[in-house]
Amino acid sequence: MLAKYKRLDILINNAAIYTKNDIFTQSFEDWQAIWDEEILLNLRAPAMLSFLTGKHMAEAGGGKIINISSRGAFRGEPNAPQYGASKAGLNALGQSLAQKFAPKGVYVYTVASGFIETDMTVSRLSGDVGKAIRAQSPLNRAGTPEEVAELL
Repeated sequence: MLAKYKRLDILINNAAIYTKNDIFTQSFEDWQAIWDEEILLNLRAPAMLSFLTGKHMAEAGGGKIINISSRGAFRGEPNAPQYGASKAGLNALGQSLAQKFAPKGVYVYTVASGFIETDMTVSRLSGDVGKAIRAQSPLNRAGTPEEVAELL
């Protein structure tokens, strides 16, 4: 891509997985595998992408790195603790990189919205569970990807 366009102006770290698990019923091996996979995708991959693109942006005169976090980073996720931990780590990564890159014109943002209607959340937003989730919002609904995009 850089060969064609010569410059990268924005990176959005949005990919994530959320795997429900139960410490009381699963094996330690399964627990480890879930943690390894989720930390790799939700935290380590954004860190590696931010390293590469942030350095490029700093050398090119600026850019934006946007991390998509989660409310789970702040309230905990008892059925997916690795998800909450990965998003809390993403928040800390964003704060650290914001301080490092800002003098070079690279601005790092972290967005931690509530529930957003996506492929990942559609099953949780259905039925009684979904009704309870929507009730947590002052709008009594989940947000949309378009609403998050408008912030950026």
